[in-house]
Amino acid sequence: MVPARSQSAYEIALKLLARRDLSTTQVRDRLAKHQFSTHDIESAIARLTNSQALDDTRAAISYARRSANVKLRGKRRTHQELLARGIDLSAANHAVTEVFDEVGETVVLERAIRKRLDGPVRSRAQFRRLYQALLRQGFPPEEVASALISRSESNASFMEE
Repeated sequence: MVPARSQSAYEIALKLLARRDLSTTQVRDRLAKHQFSTHDIESAIARLTNSQALDDTRAAISYARRSANVKLRGKRRTHQELLARGIDLSAANHAVTEVFDEVGETVVLERAIRKRLDGPVRSRAQFRRLYQALLRQGFPPEEVASALISRSESNASFMEE
């Protein structure tokens, strides 16, 4: 037996979407946690999609912007996270392309380095830590290495050790 509710699946979904753009998958999962029937969930999602309150492409672009500008993540990680959020491949590709064409992955990488580094790279160990951290953030290995080498004391003399 489904518990009695004062709010419908549609009303709860609207409240969720008022806080932040969510993907269809995220809304479906959150409504399921409220123990709504599959029929109620699908009905609410159809209504939200028809009214354009629920739009996976818009949610993907919003997340990609936050990922690049706030979390300082690269294209690869942003794309992976969009897919993990239930965004379909074409919408994820579109969002990553649009956002990183606007801001530039190199600019995001530079900001991520400045956030982590106060001065030059002083040792091989520091280089490795920064390199690995930036790779985990989704930046291309060759760009990370180049950016860190240019910031090392006497341009990577410690790298030759």
